[in-house]
This record gives sequence, C-alpha cells and structure tokens, in this order.
Amino acid sequence: MSQAAPARPVFAPLEGGERVIGTVALSLATFMNVLDSSIANVSLPAIAGDMGVSPAQGTWVITSFAVANAIAVPLTGWLTQRFGQVRLFTASVLLFVLASWLCGLAPNIESLIFFRVLQGLVAGPMIPLSQTLLLASYPAAMAGTAMAMWGMTTLVAPVMGPLLGGWITDNVAWPWIFYINVPVGLLAASITWSIYRSRDPGPRRIPLDWVGLALLVLFVGSMQIMIDKGKELDWFHSGEIMALAAVAAAGFVFFLAWELTDIHPIVNLRLFARRNYLMACLALSVAYGLFFGNVVLLPLWLQQWMGYTATWAGMVTAPVGLLAIVFSPWVGKNVNKIDPRKLATFAFLGFALVLWMRSNFNTDATVMVILIPTILQGVAVAFFFIPLQAIIFSGLTPDQLPSASGLSNFVRITAGAVGTSMFTTLWESRSALHHAHLSEAVSPSNLSAVQALTQLSGSGLSAEQAAASLNRLVDQQAATMAVTDLFFLSSGLFLGLIGLVWLTKPKQHLKSGG
Repeated sequence: MSQAAPARPVFAPLEGGERVIGTVALSLATFMNVLDSSIANVSLPAIAGDMGVSPAQGTWVITSFAVANAIAVPLTGWLTQRFGQVRLFTASVLLFVLASWLCGLAPNIESLIFFRVLQGLVAGPMIPLSQTLLLASYPAAMAGTAMAMWGMTTLVAPVMGPLLGGWITDNVAWPWIFYINVPVGLLAASITWSIYRSRDPGPRRIPLDWVGLALLVLFVGSMQIMIDKGKELDWFHSGEIMALAAVAAAGFVFFLAWELTDIHPIVNLRLFARRNYLMACLALSVAYGLFFGNVVLLPLWLQQWMGYTATWAGMVTAPVGLLAIVFSPWVGKNVNKIDPRKLATFAFLGFALVLWMRSNFNTDATVMVILIPTILQGVAVAFFFIPLQAIIFSGLTPDQLPSASGLSNFVRITAGAVGTSMFTTLWESRSALHHAHLSEAVSPSNLSAVQALTQLSGSGLSAEQAAASLNRLVDQQAATMAVTDLFFLSSGLFLGLIGLVWLTKPKQHLKSGG
C-alpha cells in the first residue's frame, strides 16, 4: 500500500504525440475489456443454440467472465508490485488475446465457460492499470481530463458491444465476437510496451495472502455456482445447493476473519469502516447489479419472445450509451462543484423512470416504444458512475486509492454477476407462475379460449396446430408479464438506493484522489 505511493512521481508526464498515442493504446485495451462484458449479451441465444443448452445455461458465458474478473481484480496490487505495472499490463492484454482466441475455438459450452473464466482472470489487472498508467502520463492538473477521456472509452464500449455482437452473430458467426479482440489487443499491447516499458518501476518481492485468496475464490465461486444452478436443481430441495450455500457462508465468514487479522490482506476490508466508502460501495454495487441484470434480460426477451434478430436486439439496446457520451464530460467537469449525492440521486431517479416505462411493455410494443427508455437511460448512466466514485474516494489518501479501487471494483463486478444470475432465475420462475395462471384462463371450459381455438382452426390450422399456437401465445404473454415484473421491481429498488446515497457525507471530491 504505502510502497505504491513513491512509484507514481518517479517518471515525468508524457508529452506531445507520445502522450496521445499512449492514451489511444491504453483506451483500446480498456475498450476491448469492457466490450467483452456486453458483446455476448445479444449473442446468448445463438451460442446456447449452437452448444445445445438453454439460454438460461448460456448466461454462464457472461457470469463466468464476471466472477473470474472480480476475483482477479483484488490481486492487481500484489501482481503490480511483484512483476511491475507495465510488464503486468502488457502480459494481461496478450493473455486476454489468447483467451479470446480460445473462446472462439471452443467446441462445447464447458470449454467455452472454462476459457471465459481464463479470460476474466487475465483481464483483472487491465482496467485498474490502464487508469494508473494514464494518470502517470498526464500532469496532475490534467488528471480530470485524463479520467474523462478514459471514462468515454468505458461508455463507448457498451454502445458498440450489442451492435457489434448482434451484427457479427447474424452476418458472420458468434465466435468472431471473440476473434475481433485479437488484432485490437495485439496493437494495444505493442504500442503500450514501446512507450511505457522504460517507465516501469520494476518488480518487488512482497508476500501474497494465499489463504485470503483461496477463501475469496471459495466463497465467491460457491455463491455464483449456487445462484446459477439453483433453478435447475430446485434450489434448497437439492443437497448440492444446500452444500454450496454452506460452503459459501462458511468461506465468507472465514474470509472476513482472516482478512481483518492478516498483516498483508489481499483485500483491505477496513476501508468499509469509513461510512462514505461503505454506503457508496453498497449503492454502486446494488445499482450495478440491477443495471447489468436488466441489460442482460432485455435482449433475451426481445430475441426469445418478440421475434428480434441479434442485430435488431443490439440496435434497440445499444443507444443506452449515446446520451451518456454527451453528458459524461459535463458530469466529470462539475462533480467537484456540485454535491455528488445530488448527481447520484438524479441518476437513480432516471433509472427508476426508465425501468417504470419498461414495466409497461407488452407483446405489442413497437421498436420506438422499446427504444425511447433505452435512449433516456443514457442520461442516468452518465450521472451514475462518476459521482458515486467521487464519494467512494472521498477523503482517502493517495496510498489508499489502489486498495480502495480494487475492493470497490471487486464488489461491483461480483454484484453484476450475481444480478445477471438472479434476474434470469427470477424471470424463469415468474414466467412459470404467470403461465400457470394464464393456462387456467384458457382451459377448454373457458368460452374465450374456445373462441380463440375456433378462430385459429378457421384460419386453416389443424386442431393440434391451433392448440400449439395458443400455447405459444400463452408462453409469450407469461414471459412478457414476468419481465415487466422485474422491471417494476428494479424501478422501486433504484428509488430505495437514494436513501443510501444520502447516508454519506462527502467532504472532498475527485480532487482528493490525486
């Protein structure tokens, strides 16, 4: 922690074209990493179909990457000091390229999930180190500008992800959503190494908290597997789920006890003793879990029940970043002048409004009806990350920032993976519930159901075909009612998160982060 502090002022900021090219290279690597968290969303039905698994099982392609990434992020501090930040960043990018290539070659769902885990593990250091290297490239007075430019990359990638993923899936083949990382990553790694290799402070031998790492992997892995497999195994009626829950709970308790007493903890949990850090981390993580769960759910519903292709699902979900790109520079410029709690409140009100609008969707919803809340959501996204990060880092000293950043990213990414699994699970269970209720309404004794079957038969369908068509309509209505239930629930939860934000008392903003 304290040994990381002197590493930053050793090298003078870059100048001129070298700084511009370095910024582009670091942004490319960040873009590639963030892109992979969203590019697979609209491709899930195609991947699941090719692999012969259900779309719900296909979500493991997303959650496996997110969980592995979350586990790897806290290791960044130790790895940086052990190998040097430039060596580690370059190696991380190159290994990410290799893992992406292997994902594209995967012959079955098991190998794809394994390679996605590998991809998530090696991706862990990329985002924190891209921030570190970028800040070291600019004078202190331009730190805000540097972070705004870096932030733009993280906003453009989610816009491009669904569009690229949908177009590639429909017009080429889904493995190419991973192959496109190869040229981008090789270019980013080569430029970064050529510019920054002489600016690496070099490795240092420091101890690694192996016990803490093992407990972290144990409890996070068990928890995620429990959530992902719960719906298949009928939750706590299954001995396997009970065992996973017990392991996750025990692992978490031992992890807390160990990390709070170890001399060199892998995660500095004492940061949570700070009220601003605890409340802002909690608000950011829960909000990100809700946001990411809905980001995954919407294209699944559009493709499975609304007849959208992957390309069209991408087109109506991608514009979430358009207004985010427009408003983010303003938020970044004013977060030091306006109370960040007010900015975060505006974001949560925006998310609540957007999800309430989506809760009114039905099977007749047009492209424009679906598109409008997606576009408006971009405003909420712009006001979401920057103010909450400002509160998280409020009052922290420079030597605390790496640990604080790693821990907040770990919690946020884990929440995103849990949110994805929980939303797909709840969607399935709510769909089954609504299907049961609707089936009662269309029983043979129901006059409306008889009339509907008669009309379908009159249009040239056989009795079996008419019954199948009616059942498909029931399935579509049930799935739509279930997805709107979750949109409405998410809207209410976003409103509740506003209270958490106002429990913080930020005295300093992003300037305090150096």
